[in-house]
Amino acid sequence: MLLYWQLFVTYFKIGLFGFGGGYAMLSLIQHEVVDKREWISATEFTDIVAISQMTPGPIGINSATYIGYSVTNNVLGSVIATFAVCLPSFILVLAIAHSYRKFSANKYVEYAFEGLRPATVGLVGAAALLLMNNENFIDFKSIIIFVIAFILTMFTKLHPILLILLAGIAGLFIY
Repeated sequence: MLLYWQLFVTYFKIGLFGFGGGYAMLSLIQHEVVDKREWISATEFTDIVAISQMTPGPIGINSATYIGYSVTNNVLGSVIATFAVCLPSFILVLAIAHSYRKFSANKYVEYAFEGLRPATVGLVGAAALLLMNNENFIDFKSIIIFVIAFILTMFTKLHPILLILLAGIAGLFIY
C-alpha cells in the first residue's frame, strides 16, 4: 500500500511541475524514478521512453502508465501513476479557466506566460540531453540536421510539420 501512495505522490509532483508537456517532464521523471527512488534502471527508463514514443498518446502519460506497471507489476500501479500525473493539470486548467477572463489583461499574467516559454524550451532541451546516454548517443550528423532545422525555424516561415518531414528525409539520405 505504501508503494502505491509513493507512486501517487511522485507522479502528482511530476504532473504539478512538469510544464511544457511530456518531453519536458522526462528529466523530472528520470530524476524521481531512476535517480531518487531507484524503481527502474536508466536503461529501462530509456526503453520505456522509446515505447512511450511509439504508442499513441502523450509521452508523459504513456511513460507514467508503463512505469506504474513496472514498479508494481500490476494494472493498479499503471492506473494510479496515470491518474496522478494527469490530476494536477486537470485542477490547474479548471482554476485557470475559471479566472482567465478576469485576469487575462493583467500585465503580470502576461509576463508569467512569457516567462514560461523559455523555461519550457529549456526543459525540452534537458530531456534531449537526458536521453543521450551510451545507448542513444547523438552523432554529429544528427546535430547538423538539428542546427539546420533550428535556423530554418528561426528565419523562415516554414511550417513545423514540413521541417520535420525535411529532417526525416535528410536523415534517410544521410544514414
